[in-house]
Amino acid sequence: MDLSTTYLGLALRTPLVASASPLSMSLGSLRSLEDAGASAIVMHSLFEEQIHQEMHQLDHYLNYGVNSFAEALDYFPDLGHYNLGSDAYLQLISAAKASLHVPIIGSLNGVSHGGWTSHARKIQEAGADALELNVYYVAADVDVTGAAVEQMYLDVIRAVKECVTIPVAVKMNPYFGSMANMARQMAAAGADALVLFNRFYQPDFDLERLDVVPHLVLSTSHELRLPLRWVAMLHGRVPVDFAITTGVHTHEDVLKGMMAGAKVTMMASELLRNGVERIGQIEAELVRWMTEREYDSIRQMQGSMSQLHVADPAAFERANYMKVLQSWQQDPTSVLLR
Repeated sequence: MDLSTTYLGLALRTPLVASASPLSMSLGSLRSLEDAGASAIVMHSLFEEQIHQEMHQLDHYLNYGVNSFAEALDYFPDLGHYNLGSDAYLQLISAAKASLHVPIIGSLNGVSHGGWTSHARKIQEAGADALELNVYYVAADVDVTGAAVEQMYLDVIRAVKECVTIPVAVKMNPYFGSMANMARQMAAAGADALVLFNRFYQPDFDLERLDVVPHLVLSTSHELRLPLRWVAMLHGRVPVDFAITTGVHTHEDVLKGMMAGAKVTMMASELLRNGVERIGQIEAELVRWMTEREYDSIRQMQGSMSQLHVADPAAFERANYMKVLQSWQQDPTSVLLR
């Protein structure tokens, strides 16, 4: 059974990729992901805010004491005990490339294209096989237009592509006014792949402390429907590789992603909830399903249920909305319970 696929120009053994998560924050856990069967690993994200904070800290210590007495001018702060996150991140990529055999994809999370994008080159120099841009931006300013937000994304992509020669994927969100057009513009700006979708983690209210607090909620298979729909509609129309990264929990989720037109499916929540061993279990279930239905390869099914190939292309658009509403049948006993 041939489960191989290609993504970002990388030949992968299977379409099962570990997405950015705390599971890639140490060399030991990276080895565990490879041993469990991940065909590639997306590193946890290096955040723009981390880089800016480090730059401010470094500037503070380099300038500390410059106005002191002359006999103290040879003073230089000992930075050895400061763990600069970006350096540790780059060292981890280098260590992973030296000891693992699967492709390592770096991840940058930010919104600007200043000094932050220079770290894209450093990630490439550390040995990463590709780079995933996680542009996480909440447009909360009422004076910022949708066009300005879209331009910001495109500027970041172009700036990063000018810095590196390795393939670049963009992890995008579904909140653009015209998703299809934005996907095409990202491809034109240089994106080699689009990862659907970024999950914007929403804050919650703590009613006891009257405070706004972070609240992490892991995904479920139900969330697969949104990226599944868009990959199916964009497949064959936008010249990039597609990855699905939301709602992938079972072999059926992987199969649906492949048939929609994705090159890979990425998992994090399933592995955090049930352990990295799930990768091997899902792979075995893929083989069983494909054997029973006489599929020879993953490539054979990729895009087979995209909008370009299904009998009813309108099923992905308004027709589906009407059919869903009409499909609901009220339980007759519920009327008696009113």
